[in-house]
Amino acid sequence: MDRWQYLIVLGACLLITAPLEIFGSGVYRQPLRLLLSVGPVAVVFVVWDVIAIAGHVWTYNPRYISGVDVGFSMPLEELLFFIVIPVCGLLTYSAVTAMLATLRGRR
Repeated sequence: MDRWQYLIVLGACLLITAPLEIFGSGVYRQPLRLLLSVGPVAVVFVVWDVIAIAGHVWTYNPRYISGVDVGFSMPLEELLFFIVIPVCGLLTYSAVTAMLATLRGRR
């Protein structure tokens, strides 16, 4: 079970924030906008991560990752982290913004 912990946490993040799609402006319903928001930042951090891995700045404990590498010794979970966490952040931001606008409209 240990080797799936990182993937489980990422999945839980998506599961917990998925209902926020209902309240916000539709993060998943705007795939191009989502790609343009997450893509460039993810690319920068993936490059940074690959450099850090190559420079032995950090490593990943094989006990807690699936063992699937996406290249340059980067675990799949690390790549997914740079996609999943920003998506969850966008879902949260979108929902909170919509809820605050609704509350302000009631005053």
